[in-house]
Amino acid sequence: MFVVRRTASRLYPAGVQLAKMSGSQVGDLGSGVGKGGGGGGSIREAGGAFGKLEAAREEEYFYKKQREQLDRLKNDQIHQAEFHHQQIKEHEEAIQRHKEFLENLHK
Repeated sequence: MFVVRRTASRLYPAGVQLAKMSGSQVGDLGSGVGKGGGGGGSIREAGGAFGKLEAAREEEYFYKKQREQLDRLKNDQIHQAEFHHQQIKEHEEAIQRHKEFLENLHK
């Protein structure tokens, strides 16, 4: 499979690129049924302006879903880092308590 990169400046922020199958297999998104198999529904099969609009909406939907997933992943990582910092603090306090106990034990 040959992959071509393209940007869609209207739907995506600068620098974000999507992988797309070559035109010989699929054709332009929303241009109707291609050689790749399934058509993706009656509107996409018909092609034309409505097919392209539906393809753009579909791409936007998946872009937003991916953005949500990345935001959730980022938040989870931040919470995990905070949790581990708290654990480090608690362990350091426990080490200090044990050291003090051992020092008092020898006296």
